[in-house]
Amino acid sequence: MHSQVNKTAERILDWLLPPSCTLCGSRGEFGLPLCAGCWQDLPRLKHACRRCAEPLPQDGLCGRCLRRAPPQDLAHGAFLYADPVDRLVQRLKFGGRLGTARLAGALLAAAARSAQWERPQLLIPVPLHRARLRQRGYDQAQAIAAECGRRLGIPMDSRACQRKSATAPQPGLSRAERRRNLRGAFVVVTPPQARHVAVIDDVMTTGATAGELAAALKRGGVERVDVWALCRAGPDR
Repeated sequence: MHSQVNKTAERILDWLLPPSCTLCGSRGEFGLPLCAGCWQDLPRLKHACRRCAEPLPQDGLCGRCLRRAPPQDLAHGAFLYADPVDRLVQRLKFGGRLGTARLAGALLAAAARSAQWERPQLLIPVPLHRARLRQRGYDQAQAIAAECGRRLGIPMDSRACQRKSATAPQPGLSRAERRRNLRGAFVVVTPPQARHVAVIDDVMTTGATAGELAAALKRGGVERVDVWALCRAGPDR
């Protein structure tokens, strides 16, 4: 009953005070700070590798995953890392706007519902190191996971894992350098009481970050780990 009252109140507020589009400033639609035009312009990821979400001409497995399977069992990307989603991600990481993170979580939930991704028992956001958290002020993956979980009715656990080392920034590193940079970066503090979890991240580039966290979770006893990313960068990144 309490949940239904909250949803009704949200609908009334959206009608009285419609949100503005985060990307262009027009009137928001669908109960989101996103207009219909920008919704249509979102670069949806239509076909991808089912293990790493790399864009492909058709669904299947990419050559890299055929040669060496990554730690995660499945990976989903809602969008390509392209305009205007790339602008949304930059605001997420460096704009300090929690409302943008909520929009990202809502979009990830909408993609999961539309594509009928198999629902995990638990969402686990990729954790920031405490030094980066102090610098940035909030954890964007945690904010995305919280909103996505709220909309899909899936609990989130932001305390199960920690980032124990302050790794160097990933942009500009090769695939092999990213793997070395992240080796041993995550530790499972409290093993999740779930057989099937999904790691939540904003951008999946080579998959090194999500893969390292997935490996840590499996060492901690989780049977199946999927990756849900707001967007997936192309193979040339």
